[in-house]
Parts: sequence; structure tokens; C-alpha cells
Amino acid sequence: MKAIIKRTAMAGATALSLLGCGFALGRATEHPPIAQVTTEAPRGEPGRPSFAALVSDVEPAVVHIRVTGAMPTAGPFEGFGVPPGLFGDSNPFGGRARPRGSGSGFVIRADGVIVTNNHVVEDAKDIRVTFSDGRELPGRVLGRDPKTDLAILKVDATALTVARLGDSSDVKVGDWVVAIGNPFGLNNTVTAGIVSAKGRTIGAGPYDDFIQTDAPINPGNSGGPLFDERGNVVGINTAIFSQGGGSIGIGFAIPINLAKRLVPELEAHGHVTRGWLGVSVQKLTPELASSLNTGETHGALVAGVTAGSPAARAGLQPGDVITRYDGTTFDQTTMLPSLVAATPVGKTVSVEVLRDGEARTFEVTVAKLAEPVEATAPASERARLGLMLRELTADERERRELAAHEGVLVVEVAPASPAADAGLHSGDVILRVNRTSVDSVEGLKAAVTSAPAGTKVLLLVRPTDGGDRFVTVAAR
Repeated sequence: MKAIIKRTAMAGATALSLLGCGFALGRATEHPPIAQVTTEAPRGEPGRPSFAALVSDVEPAVVHIRVTGAMPTAGPFEGFGVPPGLFGDSNPFGGRARPRGSGSGFVIRADGVIVTNNHVVEDAKDIRVTFSDGRELPGRVLGRDPKTDLAILKVDATALTVARLGDSSDVKVGDWVVAIGNPFGLNNTVTAGIVSAKGRTIGAGPYDDFIQTDAPINPGNSGGPLFDERGNVVGINTAIFSQGGGSIGIGFAIPINLAKRLVPELEAHGHVTRGWLGVSVQKLTPELASSLNTGETHGALVAGVTAGSPAARAGLQPGDVITRYDGTTFDQTTMLPSLVAATPVGKTVSVEVLRDGEARTFEVTVAKLAEPVEATAPASERARLGLMLRELTADERERRELAAHEGVLVVEVAPASPAADAGLHSGDVILRVNRTSVDSVEGLKAAVTSAPAGTKVLLLVRPTDGGDRFVTVAAR
């Protein structure tokens, strides 16, 4: 069987690979001191440490998260609303059953702020958070970031036990770690192991930088904390490498330092704003380094530069090798996207490159990364036209010959919907609604919502094969 990387949330009784745990962040002063791991071996197990004191102290901060997915509606949304990231490639529940999922999390603030994975709560209609003392409270999403698979939840509570956050940069390969979560729906399960590797790239997203561990992690652990031997959270359990859906001793956790940087923005704004340079990069191999006469094999090789981007305006070209960004030298190409993403929009940074063996420095003013934002309107609103929409990236606008702020992309068209009847297709770009230009999902939704039910909405559409055309769609 082919080995694959899986995220390990639980969907109903079916174990999937999005892990599904969560936890709460907080300052060390908000949490009693964590007991040190005893080096005194328990009876019958000479030479092995006991984590009993650690688990007893941190377990109250770990929560179980149960999710009810969106209910598919009749007519144009039959089969819609089932989150594929949570339930796999198909809906195992069939028909119109309400899909369920399970994961983990941990409390990061005493007033009910909880960290988990995005894939645990994505497209959730109802969220229930269960604590170690048996209390169950409804939860709501404060913010999500699919690119890093992080999400922040809130429950109405006070004086909760808070998990203490550590420093994942201090974690060393070979250190003991403890995972607590709800694998296969079994509450408060504890597993232990060591850190197997750091800085792993597994193809989960553009900002991969995972901690690898052999602590057994299984479906339902997603979003749960990975503790060091002092009881500090150093990672968020997210994915496993598996041949059959269960743990084989290769698990991956998001470093807690990444979460600490993004949590305040997710809580305040619901999303993450990232910097954008406008280059695509690849690894500089010895063969490429020799052909490009760089004399170096570290850095990121620029494979492409987006027209009109900050990099293009500054003078960067394909074939340049970026060796230092804003004063930071990096050995791995995968480090550059994270450095750029963390740069404040509007900041001017120095970018050092090698071009034809010669060192050069460019000053680049970082712009905002245009995120593809999925429509978040409930099915009742989306069903007015039968469309699933998202915003366009800068590259997509360039390929479609669109202006910087023009158009919204059609992702899906519901069968037998008003949009399908009007001839709209996936890949079409909606330029105007009732003669008003639109460039965002929210703007388009507002324009459609303002149309009285039963009237015709006039859309200017650019199909994938070009040739703009007007269509009318009945608003329900």
C-alpha cells in the first residue's frame, strides 16, 4: 500500500487523518508551576521516566472538540456542505445525514480562548467543547488560517486551566515529548515519545515547518498539544504518515512559536494578513548552482517573477539566487515564504541576491498577499444563485488579463441552480452585478442580497475561454 501523509480528525465512526485536538494558550503566571518529570523509575520499569505528575497538571487544559458539519440542502445544494478536509473524499454518511467530526484542542486563555486545527472546525455548523471535568460548552470560531491549519475557538467560561506555551526553537531532536488528545474518540489519551526531526516539509502547505515525533498520534488527536518534559506546549498535533490510517510512529506537529505569532491576529481579525514579494522559488541544487555560476548552494533560486509585483518593480529577475532576506540568511528554500509572509505589509526590506556570480542588493517594498477567500455565507444565502465563490489571486488576475481589483472567481455551480440554468460554469469570473463592479466575495454577496427575491440579477461574466458576456440569474 502506498504510504501517504494524512491529517487525522475523526469523522463519525470513521477514523480519518486530520488529528483533531485543541488547547489553550496563556502566560506562565496564569498557570501553576508544572512539576518536573521524575527520573525515579516506577516499579517494574527500571530506567524509564514517569510522566504522571506532568499529565495530572496539564490535562485540565486539554479539550475534546465535537463538530457537526453543514447540512446539505435539497435542490441545488444536494451534496454540498460536506467539508472534504474533515470527512475525506466522500461523504461516508450518505443522503442528508448531518456529518460529524471529532478532534482535540487546548485552552490558551482563562476566559475560554482555545487553539485547535483549522481542519477540525472548517465548515462546522455546531461546535461542542468538552473539558476534562465533564463540562460541555458550545464553541464558536474566532479565526481560521487554512495555510497553517490553525484555528481559534471561544467558549463562554472563566477561570479555566491554561496550558503554558513553550519555545519550540529550543526543542532538540531526541527530547522527550508527550501528546494528549482524543484519538478515535477516546478522551484524554496520553502517549509519549521523542522528537524525531525538526523543520519537516510534508507538502501540507506553503509554510511547512513541522516537528516530527514518534509519540503515537492517531485520528482524533488533531489540534491537541504536544508537551515537552517540563509541561510546556511545544507543538500542535496535526498530521501522521500512515499506510492504513493509524499511527506507525511518524507524526507531525505545528511548532508552537508559529501559533504564538498568529493567534493574536486570528483572534483580532479572524484571518492572517501576509506579506507578498511576487517571486516563485525553487531549491538550488549543485547542478543549478554550477550552471548559474553562483559558487554557492544555499539560498532560493528565483524561477519566476510576477509582473507588476514588488519584486518586479525592484528589479529581481528569474535566475537570481536570493541569499539573504531582510538581514536573515537561510539554508532551506522553504524558509523564504515564511520570512516574506511574516513581513509587515508596506515595509521596505533589503534582498541580497547572486546574479551571474555577482552579489547585488535590492530594496523591495512588501505588498499584501491576496488570499483566495472562500465564500462563507450560509447555504440559505448561497442558494439564491447556487454559486460557490472565492477571490482571485494576483497570478490569476494576470493570466485572465484582469485589473488589480476586478472580478470574483466561480469555484462551483450547484446542479439545477439558477446559476446553472443561466449557463455559468466553474472557472468563470463575475465582473459586475447589476452594472456594479465587484472584486470580493463580500461585495458580490452584498449586491446579490440587495436584489428582491424573484427578480433577475444581471451579471457580466468572463468565461474561461474569454469573451465577456451578460447573463441574467433569478434570485431566490
